[in-house]
Amino acid sequence: MGKKFSLSNLIKYAIYIISFAIVLYILGIDLKFVLAGSAALLVGIGLGLQNLFSDFVSGIIILMDSSIKVGDILDVDGLICKVEKINIRTTLVLTRDDKFILLPNTLLTKNKIVNWTHTDNKSRFDVKVGVAYSSDVDLTMKVIKEACKEHKGILNEPEPFVRLTDFGSYSLEFVVYFWVDNVYRAENVKSEVRINILNKLKQNNITIPFPQHVLHMEKDTSKNVVS
Repeated sequence: MGKKFSLSNLIKYAIYIISFAIVLYILGIDLKFVLAGSAALLVGIGLGLQNLFSDFVSGIIILMDSSIKVGDILDVDGLICKVEKINIRTTLVLTRDDKFILLPNTLLTKNKIVNWTHTDNKSRFDVKVGVAYSSDVDLTMKVIKEACKEHKGILNEPEPFVRLTDFGSYSLEFVVYFWVDNVYRAENVKSEVRINILNKLKQNNITIPFPQHVLHMEKDTSKNVVS
């Protein structure tokens, strides 16, 4: 109804303008000033419709090349969402917060979009872990890997693996890599993996350190100087 109403209004206003111009012409009034004003008006309308036209063209492109389809999981500039409906001007998506959002189709054609569905329904994620320098490296890697493999949402193939990635300021930095087939809920899996890792580390007396800063206070001897 809204689209039909807007279109009928545009047609109505166009008829008014044309009729007004015809009346002025019949009355012998110079149309130069009127045409100049009409040109400015048309430019303003054109600029206003530019984005709308781009959305329509983008919608046609999306529907024709099928790069994005209903049910696909997308990463749109950090927004993880599921495509619910593709319209000619906008695309309706569902976020992980269970919120429906209308995205202009130009957003999906002009920006870098990650389509997680094109990855054979399995994607790799990672979780970072820092432990104390006194920790046994081999035991730590084993414990972290076991914590991942125990999670039902993590795939056994490819198998999770752990890397020692850096020597941090106060901890040994590890990263565990794993694959999931439910990308839409990957953040929940990562949270649960962190909990598993934390519990496993505690059971094996492996400490997660907290930042420490050492301050050296120098005594001010200037007050003791005898003049």
